[in-house]
Amino acid sequence: MGVYEKDSNVSYTLGTTLTLELLIKKVDKARRVYIHSKQDNNDTLNRILDICKSNNIEVVYSDKLINKLSDKENCFIVGEFEKFDCEISYNENTICLVNPSNAGNLGTIIRTCAGFNIKNLVIIEPAVDIFNPKVVRASMGAIFNVNFKYFKSFDEYKKNTNNNMYPFMLKGSTSLSKIEKKEPYTLIFGNEATGLNDSYLEVGTPIKIMHSNNIDSLNLDNAASIAVYEFTKKDF
Repeated sequence: MGVYEKDSNVSYTLGTTLTLELLIKKVDKARRVYIHSKQDNNDTLNRILDICKSNNIEVVYSDKLINKLSDKENCFIVGEFEKFDCEISYNENTICLVNPSNAGNLGTIIRTCAGFNIKNLVIIEPAVDIFNPKVVRASMGAIFNVNFKYFKSFDEYKKNTNNNMYPFMLKGSTSLSKIEKKEPYTLIFGNEATGLNDSYLEVGTPIKIMHSNNIDSLNLDNAASIAVYEFTKKDF
């Protein structure tokens, strides 16, 4: 084990809570759990050890290996797991991210999806690696609750679904507060720096999130959270 590599077939949960989520939600993918000498002997640790024992998951005590993977001084437990493929449903509500490049944003949006029961996440390449430990950490383990799939292009995804399309754009013709929401839907968001290009004005119903003139635009994760809440609030 060493520093995370995108081409490797494994990734890591950096922290106690994330590792426990891995063992609860994807125990069949867990390979090893690494424990630091500074880890307190508490109920959470005992629960992790019990799950590992019951599922024949190797436990390794190694400060050196943990320090190689995590730049956080308070990371005392790391889980190693096999990367996995998902199957999405093409006729259910979906979030589509076009060329996301920021690991923190992707992880936060994954957590938002899980929080509001949107099970499908579509990612259009090129894009950040969803198994980057920074993404896993930002998702707070929600990556194990959401189905995701990468596509080479938006057209490749679109030809497989009849979902109602809602691209979020500064040039959107309809305010989010006035939109007629039709299910199943796909909410589409662009890259953090460039957003969606003008071709998406011809896709479904382009939406604009209205805000004050004090800012030019919303951050990607903020925009996605606002949109997801607006589309799902009737369910809560």
